[in-house]
Amino acid sequence: MRTVSGIQPTGNLHLGNYLGAIKNWVKLQEESECFFFLADLHAITVHNDPAELADNCRNMVAALVAAGVDTDKSILFNQARVPAHAELAWMLICNTPMGWLDRMTQFKEKSGKHKQRASLGLYGYPVLQAADVLIYQATHVPVGEDQKQHLELARDIATKFNSDTGTETFSLPEPYIGATAARIMSLRDGNAKMSKSDPSDLSRINMTDDDDTIARKIKKAKTDPEPLPDNLEALDGRAEARNLVGIYAALADMEQQAVLAEFSGKGFGDFKPALADLAVAKLSPIRDRYEDLREDTAAIDAILADGAARARAAAQPTVDAAYAALGLLRG
Repeated sequence: MRTVSGIQPTGNLHLGNYLGAIKNWVKLQEESECFFFLADLHAITVHNDPAELADNCRNMVAALVAAGVDTDKSILFNQARVPAHAELAWMLICNTPMGWLDRMTQFKEKSGKHKQRASLGLYGYPVLQAADVLIYQATHVPVGEDQKQHLELARDIATKFNSDTGTETFSLPEPYIGATAARIMSLRDGNAKMSKSDPSDLSRINMTDDDDTIARKIKKAKTDPEPLPDNLEALDGRAEARNLVGIYAALADMEQQAVLAEFSGKGFGDFKPALADLAVAKLSPIRDRYEDLREDTAAIDAILADGAARARAAAQPTVDAAYAALGLLRG
């Protein structure tokens, strides 16, 4: 089993990032050969401040390692250090019909009413996403509901390339949906995903928040006046209550039903302090290690350099095979 997954090097890593992706990465590295990358080439599809982007990449490495990504077990790198990602993306772009990209919903969402001003990179980035996983002959790709369409496109692109060239250049990756994958919602609106772009800092728990801030945000989290029920079906229509139960379950590695069994009949006056204590206990060691790691730029750059060297070696056979399949002459 070979797993490939990427994460945008944005600032303000929050609880949703940790429980929705990073925590599962830590588990995956125990059962799979893992390639984890910072998607810095994807980041430049929209305008970025160069110094801030470089800073965010290093901070993300510190956060991933602090959260438990082990660079002895996993390959951790940034795309820009592995030029084969961009090389393969161009070969795949030349083999991908525009009609396929026209159907991708995220471009429509991100470009909004300003489609004509959006970059060509923003339009074509799903092909780079395909290259990201196909280049390592990934067998599995962790996906959430909002990424299934992208993996389906990657499989379609691989199938078309193989068929057009009469080769078996690419294997077809399967989706990996972790049983404990958590979709963490805003603390202010249980129907909206937790996001760093929300103007209210109370909507999220940042991985850099101190213990008092974590507890305060949970205390102020939106809820309802009803006590917690004894079954999940009774949480239907109670988005904020379901979200807090889900956060507790993900942090404690419990099933949500088990959380309800423990707190059934209790109000949020009892549940929120318990959740705050749990969150502080789980997050404060990660935060403290992150603060130490982010100060050591040389160590972070060494991690990225080593990971990129290993990734380049793993990627090269597939890139060479793709060039050969297309009849491109190389020295």
